[in-house]
Amino acid sequence: MQNLSEHNIFIFLVQLFVLLGLARGLGELFRKWKQPPLTAEILVGILLGPTIMGRFLPGWHQAIFPADPVQQNMLETVAWIGVLFLLLETGLEIDFSSAWRQRGKALAIALWDVIIPMIVAFVPCYFLPGDFLADPERRIIFALFMATIMTISDLPITARAMHDLKLSKTDLGFLIISALSVNDLIGWLLFTLILGFFMQSGLSAVHILLIAAATIGFAALCLTLGRTLTDTALTKIKAKQLPQPGISLTFICLLGLLCGAITQKIGIHALFGFFIAGIMAGGSKALSENVRQIISQMVYAIFVPLFFVNIGLKVDFLGSFNVFLVLLVTAVGIAGKYYGAWLGAVATGLPKSNLQSIAIAHTPGGAMVIVIGMLAMEDRLITEPMFVAIVFSAVASSVILGPWLGYSLRKRREISLLEYFFHRAIISRMQAATREQGIRELCVLAAGIDDSLDVEDICRNVLQRESTMGTAMEEGIAIPHARLAALKSPIVVFGRSLEGIEWNSPDNKPARLIFLILTPASDDDVQVQILGLIARVISRAQLRQDIMQCENADEIWTILHTAFTPQVIIRK
Repeated sequence: MQNLSEHNIFIFLVQLFVLLGLARGLGELFRKWKQPPLTAEILVGILLGPTIMGRFLPGWHQAIFPADPVQQNMLETVAWIGVLFLLLETGLEIDFSSAWRQRGKALAIALWDVIIPMIVAFVPCYFLPGDFLADPERRIIFALFMATIMTISDLPITARAMHDLKLSKTDLGFLIISALSVNDLIGWLLFTLILGFFMQSGLSAVHILLIAAATIGFAALCLTLGRTLTDTALTKIKAKQLPQPGISLTFICLLGLLCGAITQKIGIHALFGFFIAGIMAGGSKALSENVRQIISQMVYAIFVPLFFVNIGLKVDFLGSFNVFLVLLVTAVGIAGKYYGAWLGAVATGLPKSNLQSIAIAHTPGGAMVIVIGMLAMEDRLITEPMFVAIVFSAVASSVILGPWLGYSLRKRREISLLEYFFHRAIISRMQAATREQGIRELCVLAAGIDDSLDVEDICRNVLQRESTMGTAMEEGIAIPHARLAALKSPIVVFGRSLEGIEWNSPDNKPARLIFLILTPASDDDVQVQILGLIARVISRAQLRQDIMQCENADEIWTILHTAFTPQVIIRK
């Protein structure tokens, strides 16, 4: 065994400094441009790898990234730790319980978004010339893999785009996230099985079936009993007031390591185990939004950039670039997922105004597709040119998501919030000390505006929606909402809490500015418009400060009336 030398450690530290510094710096610049940092991270790898530096500055490239197996393995190990925790964090984004409550519409959209892309991708990939295949004798397995990779959407990228567009807290946003959660679970299960079949191709059919049964059984056990046990453990950690987020983070990491070891032993990849572990922990209500944010920031600030930069260090993107493959994979990937989700939304009877947004939200491949492609290339299931095509497809679909989704929202009709928000719908100083009390206080005010409404019915619906998916935003803002069958026209009421109310917000700040939005059950569209408009306007720091300094409801109304005058609109 070769021991690490002082020089190995020195070079390793230089590599981490250069890679992490450039990836994070360029990533933040891309984030300001409303583009995923993933693009910047891969670009840094391309610039420092064999594609650019290795081709034009080979001496510098060899000095910083020497072809020493020990040196390469050090960086490779850190990169793979990054991707393992990326899958763990992706699983945390999935609230399986909430997705299950939406199983009618969410499951239908997810199934259509699996079946259609697989059909669209399988046929052209099956008939590709043998030169594009790693092993022409395994054409069916290759086509199945490509069909599967075209079904998986990148939930974190879509969630980020919806957050930026103020769509994430709406019922539409909740449905999209639920459908993507089911899609990710089905897609990863299919990929894991296909990769397992490929790797175990020398075994008997009975052995392969046992691996498939063990994989499905393990996933089912984790999503039922495993979720209950994980929730119990996290609840006890919270009840005992153990140091947070440290203890919860350690527990989730241990859970990921355990599940990863189990799936690796079964004969499938450890990544699936980390993904399932994230889902188990993500469904626990004892895991606060603040803890989730801290875990996410840790993963995306350190580990994930190193993995995607490392991809660029390993692959010559110029030498392996094939225009035909890039165009084919990009077109098939985006079109298949778009029309799959669109048909699923149509099949569930959703309004036409929401079809395009739902379809667009399912198109990004992003990090998940690249991770799967890397696994397939390292296991010689696909060629390097095919992997390069997959990377370009994933990046392209991620880059266009934000502008494309924003375009679909801007096509909505114009509204004015002042149609539904009045002077008497303001509480200048809320008395509530808890979230439940705050919601009831606002519901009483809403019932006073429309005599046909029952306070208890309003509270029940709002609290049920709140328990399904929290409505707290950053900077002390909360926007609880519900759709009511008895309501004829939307109602918006506002409350200000000077002391602040704990609302389980992502930044751990108490809610001080709270809007309650009630909309008719028959109108899926107006809630998206109202919530998005409020979120954009109230996100201005100076406006929030002015409201907090007001002496009474009259002054608050003057500020809000000015902020929500018709020139501040959202389009349909």
